[in-house]
Amino acid sequence: MDLLILGVTGFLFLGHVESLGINYGQVGNNLPPPEKVLDLLRSLRITKARIYDTNPQILTAFANSGVELVVTVENDMLGVLMDPQQALQWVNSRIKPYVPATRITGIAVGNEVFTGGDTTLIANLVPAMVSIHGALVQLGLDQYIQVSTPSSLAVLAESYPPSAGSFQPELTAIMSQFLQFLQTTKAPFWINAYPYFAYKDEPNNISLDYVLFNPNAGMVDPSTKLRYDNMLYAQVDAVIFASARLGFGGIEVRVSETGWPSKGDPNEVGATVANAATYNRNLLRRQLRGEGTPLRPNMRVEVYLFALFNEDMKPGPTSERNYGLYQPDLTMAYNVGISAVGSTSSTSSASISLTSSAPHQRWETVLAQPSVFYLQSNW
Repeated sequence: MDLLILGVTGFLFLGHVESLGINYGQVGNNLPPPEKVLDLLRSLRITKARIYDTNPQILTAFANSGVELVVTVENDMLGVLMDPQQALQWVNSRIKPYVPATRITGIAVGNEVFTGGDTTLIANLVPAMVSIHGALVQLGLDQYIQVSTPSSLAVLAESYPPSAGSFQPELTAIMSQFLQFLQTTKAPFWINAYPYFAYKDEPNNISLDYVLFNPNAGMVDPSTKLRYDNMLYAQVDAVIFASARLGFGGIEVRVSETGWPSKGDPNEVGATVANAATYNRNLLRRQLRGEGTPLRPNMRVEVYLFALFNEDMKPGPTSERNYGLYQPDLTMAYNVGISAVGSTSSTSSASISLTSSAPHQRWETVLAQPSVFYLQSNW
């Protein structure tokens, strides 16, 4: 049941955003220990996180916290885990000892494998997923843990307009096998979707307001007549259409990564603190409304923000090290409108506080306990 309560203080007291998570990367040499990270997540009332391995320190620290975790099988393990016995051993050693105290709800098998260019990895992916799921079934864990793989948006050959969404031709055969697995196991399609990249590549042709969720004229899909006022939802719907073209129209699409860098190299157009704060703030507001996409308006889009921390050891351009909402010392990288009431070490009275800059803005309801959001209105 959704709750909406207007308090005498002028705050809207809302339940936690069930569809919002955050990516907790660890490619840094100065990151806080997992216990401090958990304190931060608790203070922000964030109850879902994704990690890029099965770090036993994190899995132990997050026990009995209520935080749902998606863990990751590293790409170089796929060849080994194709073997059902190896997969069973992996689940027995990496997953089973920690559940149910640690709420592992998903296993990401590899990351962006379909677009990595390694044909062996691509061929190994679905068999590894099948073996890992089989191990979960054998151990009675398949009802609690979903198996999928996060894909780059580059799996699409066409994404505009959304109704033209289609997969790269060379991926059609393997994608059909993958989608069949998702359909059979009722698992989601995870997509890493970054409107920032589209804007960076074509800043003169793409509206900044459109990619930042700011008010804008939007676009109307000529085939469906659906109106899109932001690129992220258009990208999600393009994946839904691409899946439907292969005969799998009922699969849920979730955003396993999205974010905006607060700093970049001179050629990384749009990588600024102001744009990062605007993108993430507006996305959080959409999540608080419990929105769906134009194609599936009644299905909340589950989104995992990238990322919790700036990670100083990530390779690549400057932007790669500057996606974090927080610095490793637990100070905010910039003010996104998300803050803990009290110190980040508090776990009792802290909450997320989003301040609306739009008078008369009506906020939609989100799910109730156990977590609480405070939205301050300028009414």
